[in-house]
Amino acid sequence: MFGAHDLALFTATAFVLIATPGVDLMLTLARTLQFGVRGGIAVVLGIGVGCIVHTLAAALGLAALLAASSAAFTLVKWAGAAYLLWLALGMLRGALAGGAPAAMPEAASRLDAQALFRQGLCTNVLNPKVALFFLALLPQFIAADAADKTLAFLLLGAWFTTQGVLSMSVFVLLVAPLARWRAGPGWRRGLNAAGAGVFAWLAARLALAERI
Repeated sequence: MFGAHDLALFTATAFVLIATPGVDLMLTLARTLQFGVRGGIAVVLGIGVGCIVHTLAAALGLAALLAASSAAFTLVKWAGAAYLLWLALGMLRGALAGGAPAAMPEAASRLDAQALFRQGLCTNVLNPKVALFFLALLPQFIAADAADKTLAFLLLGAWFTTQGVLSMSVFVLLVAPLARWRAGPGWRRGLNAAGAGVFAWLAARLALAERI
């Protein structure tokens, strides 16, 4: 199919990778609990656009630059770690402020949705491990005799992105009912502090990541 092969195996592999806890999944979970379905879907769409960026980057050879250049990889990973740390500090400020009332789904205004979309996009695009993942995984499912390997690469990237958006949207719908629970100030403070700790840990893990 357009130079790709073993699509069933590719789909199964993609599902396992999408379901594996990481920055994207944790951000989706945190924002869904805070803003409900609309907020979670905004993050998921941002992540999906980030996957499209990585697909195009890998197809154009930019991901290969990250794999070959230590300086380029380090620059991107530190930018990503700094962004995650910024998100962690925002949650920590919420915890120190005494746990502001948790936003309900209707509180996710148009501006909020745009901001959450950007968060999903930035956390995905600024993660060099995602770029290297696309560079390493997708070529394995492209036939050696494919007439147009770039087209096959883009097809697999689109397949992965679509599957990821659909799978994570289902995850949002499953988690969203928890956002309706009105936790007390102590619980909200604790959740903000826990979220800050998780994102700080993710930032540290990304900062210490090595090239594949």
